Amino acid sequence: MSETMIEFQHVKKDFGDRRVIKDLSFKVQEGELFVLVGTSGSGKTTTLKMINQLFVQDDGDILFNGKKIKDYNLRNLRLEIGYVLQQIALFPTMTVEQNIALIPEMKHFSKEDIRIRVDELLREVNLDPERYRNRYPRELSGGEQQRIGILRAIASEPPIVLFDEPFSALDPIVRTQLQDLVLKLHQKLKSTIIFVTHDMDEALKLGDRIGVMNDGELLQVDTPKAIAQHPANKFVEDFFASTVGKNLYQTQIEKIIRTGFDTDTPKLPTEKIKITDTLEEAFHQLAIVETLEVVDQNGKSVGWIDRQALFKYLSETNH
Repeated sequence: MSETMIEFQHVKKDFGDRRVIKDLSFKVQEGELFVLVGTSGSGKTTTLKMINQLFVQDDGDILFNGKKIKDYNLRNLRLEIGYVLQQIALFPTMTVEQNIALIPEMKHFSKEDIRIRVDELLREVNLDPERYRNRYPRELSGGEQQRIGILRAIASEPPIVLFDEPFSALDPIVRTQLQDLVLKLHQKLKSTIIFVTHDMDEALKLGDRIGVMNDGELLQVDTPKAIAQHPANKFVEDFFASTVGKNLYQTQIEKIIRTGFDTDTPKLPTEKIKITDTLEEAFHQLAIVETLEVVDQNGKSVGWIDRQALFKYLSETNH
């Protein structure tokens, strides 16, 4: 049985005369990838920022490893929590290596250990250390910058990492690649992740469990499959349907695309499908072959899909 990493106990938060978090209680287990999803203004980002005390709750308690967050030294608390923002927020006058090394240096890692760690992490996200180590953020694409933002957050292997809508400003292909990267790193590092998004589809793909928020309240916490098949109320049902789409078979391929090839790939694809094609077309083709290469409008490979990904998506979203 895993330990509770984060616990909210009747937490409330006001901004001026408005109560934005009404009475919030939930637990996140050690090693869990927990997703908070909701519309703009639902309170999900405020909830996230109370964990690293960028916002301080007005009532109730937040516990980190069984200890009240308010009892931690603030600097030490934040050194134990990785943080990835939508705005990326790399330091523009620092190189890629310096950005990634920031927290390990503050935690007094040796220079040699930091150098080794930076190179390992860059290779982990398919960026050649020799080519990228000394570049500046302005020399990187948006997707590359966000990769470095993720590496900076996990460089010192913090027990918990917060993601605040990190991919919402990126194009669908890059977003899919970074979602896959988060899943890969989570599986390898076993860190606890709390991920905020307004996209139910992203929540379904990433979350071990999902918390659906609206108007400062947590409406339902459950596994992706349970929420898809048994929404707690009409808001959850409508939000799910409007985000994912009622006609699942007309959903575009990009919803289930996978990037990179690994030992879990059942068979390298020999047939192709366009990223703008629908799941209905994929369903027909995957009845004949196990995997399909996904290409963009120019015929360039952007990833792949297989029967497992298709059936998993349909089973989790068909309610």
